[in-house]
Amino acid sequence: MKEIETLDSQVVYKNRWMSVREDKIRRASGAEGLYGVVDKPDFAVILPYEDGYVYLVEQFRYPVGERHVEFPQGTWEDNPEADHLLLAAGELQEETGLFANKLEYIGYQYLAYGFCSQGYHIYFATDFTQGQTDLDPEEEGLITKKILLSDFEQMIITGDIKDSTTVNVYALAKMKGLI
Repeated sequence: MKEIETLDSQVVYKNRWMSVREDKIRRASGAEGLYGVVDKPDFAVILPYEDGYVYLVEQFRYPVGERHVEFPQGTWEDNPEADHLLLAAGELQEETGLFANKLEYIGYQYLAYGFCSQGYHIYFATDFTQGQTDLDPEEEGLITKKILLSDFEQMIITGDIKDSTTVNVYALAKMKGLI
C-alpha cells in the first residue's frame, strides 16, 4: 500500500490563476483524512545581480494589504507549460525592463508544499541591457529598485523584506558562490 491513497478528489474552486481541490485520503494505517490543496502553475524567480547591486521590485500584495519588496517573479497563466527559461527572461523584462544576456539556472524549490503544489524555478541574471517594462494590469504601481547588496542584506535582517522566496533565492545563490 502507498503511504497515502487518494480516495476522492474534487475541485471546489477554480479561476484563471489557481484551483483548490479537496482530497479524501487513506493513510497507510487505514485512517482516513482530508487534504485541501491549492494548485497553481510553477513560476520563475530571478535574482538580477550587477556590480554589487541587486534589482528588486516593489508592489502592492493584495492578500496582505501591503506593498513589499521582492525579486522579480511570476508565471504566465495563459501558457503555464512555457519553458521556464523563457518565462524567467520574460518576467525580468516585463517587471524591470532588463534584458539579461546571461541567465543561469540555479535550482527548483516548492513554495509551500504543506498545502500547495506550486514550485518555482530560480535564475541568476547578469549582463543587462535596459529596455522598457511591460506590466500586467495586476502589477499596476510596480516600482523597480536597484539596491546595494549590503543594504539588501540589512533589509532581510530587519524584516523589511518579508518574501520568503526572495530570501531563499538569495541564500541559495550565495551558498552556490554566485554572490
